[in-house]
Amino acid sequence: MNKFDLFLNTEKMTKIEPYLNIDDAIESLDNGGRFYNILTSADDGVISQSELGKVAGLLNDKQQMILFFEISISNLNADKRNEVISKLEDKLKETYLKFKPLELLPSEAFSKGTIASNAIITGIPTLIESKDEFTGFILIPIYSGEITTFSMIPLIDLYDVYELKDEKSDEKFLIAHVKSENKLPEKKIKVAGILKELKLDKEEDVASEKYLEAVYHLEVN
Repeated sequence: MNKFDLFLNTEKMTKIEPYLNIDDAIESLDNGGRFYNILTSADDGVISQSELGKVAGLLNDKQQMILFFEISISNLNADKRNEVISKLEDKLKETYLKFKPLELLPSEAFSKGTIASNAIITGIPTLIESKDEFTGFILIPIYSGEITTFSMIPLIDLYDVYELKDEKSDEKFLIAHVKSENKLPEKKIKVAGILKELKLDKEEDVASEKYLEAVYHLEVN
């Protein structure tokens, strides 16, 4: 294990097979939760946090649950998406509104995206294969007893880094996921993740760049 793994989201990026129709979405999401969720029932017309967490394979990460939910229903038309959303329990609707991702093009991500928020960005990725092609640093906490220090680490040392390009322009935005043998296809995709700050130089007081830490992706036909 890399010594920094304890301080990163080390889950591999997941390819999503989105719901193709509303019946499949509701049947999957209104599932009764795990066996110990005794107050939750399947097929009761209400989608609870425990039911969403079961499908997403998550327990308590509400922000990531909403990211999974939004990209999983992204192929439905607006009316069908709204119908699924209407079935969320009241507290889960509040969580959805809090963490609902912005849908952006790479050319919009820097100006419209907010650090630490969810985003879904559509474009064509190109892997940056060499450190000579890329410079950028992230701040990693290092714990020693009760003392916490921080170290600036090159993003490309810990992540696979891509330039995500607009389909109809040359504008690009950086995305990254924990290093893996599975690379993103060089074709049009949606990438869902959390926007984070990136320093182009170790001496920067304030980060001048952003990147998307990718969690999910799906191919766009």
